[in-house]
Amino acid sequence: MSRPWLSIILPVLNEAPTLVEALRRLESWRAAGAEVIVVDGGSTDQSRELAAAGADRVLAAPRGRAAQMNAGAAASAADLLLFLHADTALPAAAQAALRALPQAPCWGRFDVELDAPGLALWIVAAMMNWRSRLTGIATGDQAIFVSRGLFERCGAYPPIPLMEDIALSAQLRRLCKPACLRPCVRTSARRWVQGGVLRTVLLMWGLRLAYFMGVAPARLAVWYRQVR
Repeated sequence: MSRPWLSIILPVLNEAPTLVEALRRLESWRAAGAEVIVVDGGSTDQSRELAAAGADRVLAAPRGRAAQMNAGAAASAADLLLFLHADTALPAAAQAALRALPQAPCWGRFDVELDAPGLALWIVAAMMNWRSRLTGIATGDQAIFVSRGLFERCGAYPPIPLMEDIALSAQLRRLCKPACLRPCVRTSARRWVQGGVLRTVLLMWGLRLAYFMGVAPARLAVWYRQVR
């Protein structure tokens, strides 16, 4: 078997309602030579069983996206890693965009759009993309990709319960600028719909501000769970 050109790593926890469709969307990627690795963080539903039919590998890891994604990266075979949430869909143009990346070590993310209609949610997505371009910081919703060498040089995702994507981006940004790819991944709007757009935006801004001011991620994770 030839070596995959891309490893797509999905951290999951009780994602049975969405996992089958998420893996179906990745069938064309597997057919084009990418590998799909699902890393389960202790699901109590049928996530692991469902993943077995649509992934190249299904792993178990301690609960927490950082630990799960690091476990997937350690087991992967490609030189380019892509970390994908189960509720995020890659666009058709993503394969060509990734294949066009320079051979030199690189990292980046895609633009994002939300899967619910409405001007407010369109503005939220536009602001996410604008902020990411301005700051060089990416979030997990944007399908972060990174060359294996850069990922290992940064020490992988830090073992923190929240803001692991922000922390990794900050480390990677010190090494090189991110590639901000224009094709839009389509991600779930459920947290904005359920929590309210303004309330959710203020919550996320507040958490990020507290993180950059030095509040411990463990404390932020407690606040986040309490508010949700």
